[in-house]
Amino acid sequence: MQDSAATTANSDSARDRAALIHPMTDLQRHDREGPLLVTRGEGVHVYDDDGNAYIEGVSGLWSVSLGFGQTRLADAAYRQMRELPSYHLFRHKSHPPAIRLAERLLAIAPVPMSKVFFANSGSEANDTAVKLAWYYNNALGRPGKKKIIGRIGGYHGITVASGSITGLARNHADFDLPLPNFLHTDCPSHWKYGLPGESEAAYAVRLAANLEALILREGPETIAAFFAEPVIGSGGVIVPPAGYFDLIQPILRKYDILFIADEVICGFGRLGAMFGGSLYGLAPDMITVAKGLSSGYLPISALMMSEAIWEACYAQSGKLGVFGHGFTYSGHPVAAAVALETLDLYKELDVLGNVARLAPLLQQGIRSHAEHPLVGEARGVGFLGGWELVADKTAKTPFAEPGRVGLMVERHCQARGVILRALGDILSTAPPLIATAPDIERIVEVVGEALDATLDDLARGVRI
Repeated sequence: MQDSAATTANSDSARDRAALIHPMTDLQRHDREGPLLVTRGEGVHVYDDDGNAYIEGVSGLWSVSLGFGQTRLADAAYRQMRELPSYHLFRHKSHPPAIRLAERLLAIAPVPMSKVFFANSGSEANDTAVKLAWYYNNALGRPGKKKIIGRIGGYHGITVASGSITGLARNHADFDLPLPNFLHTDCPSHWKYGLPGESEAAYAVRLAANLEALILREGPETIAAFFAEPVIGSGGVIVPPAGYFDLIQPILRKYDILFIADEVICGFGRLGAMFGGSLYGLAPDMITVAKGLSSGYLPISALMMSEAIWEACYAQSGKLGVFGHGFTYSGHPVAAAVALETLDLYKELDVLGNVARLAPLLQQGIRSHAEHPLVGEARGVGFLGGWELVADKTAKTPFAEPGRVGLMVERHCQARGVILRALGDILSTAPPLIATAPDIERIVEVVGEALDATLDDLARGVRI
């Protein structure tokens, strides 16, 4: 007989199919199969409604850096809920948690930044960066300098503007995206797009030349900004080729194009440094962060801007009488309080030290599957990694039905107690930054088992 909790959970599962629309989901498959109903979490594990434990090998959505059940984050939220549960930053109002959090972010920024604007998600932060790029150029008397360049394979969010910067067909299809004036340059995947015999360095030179050609073709006077993740996350865990950003950044400066570094996934230790851009010498004009800012416990994001952008906003708002942008929940006091506590925990738990100690183990484990027949490339950096799945390793031939094999491997992992995420036919991992060596070893072991099981399924003609 089921206990009352299990009965409630099963009832919740049935209602889920009737009531919810799930993001990034095959809605018809979900209606047929229903969800994995997660009911609680502790450390690196989450538990389903039957009590089964899973290592959350992607930190939820790359976000739960400190793992589940951090009582100090819950306590910080509770204290703030009792003191000031909600307030805004509109019309000359403010509150201490937002002020303190902005000061903390500026203090740890990888390059000098002047001001912080708060939002609620990475999408909103990047959407705001687009608007500020336009606002900035209007303030400087350059109304034609408005085009935005993203990269094929890049992911910057899912709002209309941030979704247009995103360079993934699956996020554009039938949403009429990207909008006009959103352009895309090459994907920085040397494995996938490098020419035969072309080194990473030569590939980076070619990509930089292609970017400059795009700028000249469109007209530098029309290009406002360039967006890039230090390492592409949701687009397939794509590590930039050697020297790539060293070549890209001078081109942006040459044509007075703003550089926005999207640190939504890479920020707060994911790559082994507090900000991923530090590993690649990035000197952006704006930086967007989210996810790890609160360890995913509450929705909050931030955009940090340079002094030059702030000065333009300051002057223009004086001219117009208002800085006409903001969200009801920008810098929400409870979210800000949790983010402050999160930053404290990163330091006290030596999260960066844990990543430095264990990243070699994870990266070695990721590459231990490089010779598997289904794996075209195994790659990653820090606590971030991926396996590109292919039908033919030598020819780098993709599968005829994109995404099916990735889903098969993902499900074999889940059946063995490890939740990973298939990005089409790229299996990704991003463990909580508190993960231990046994956690990492188990993730790597299960991936091997799942790859073997999928290979057997394919040989037997099994379909899902």
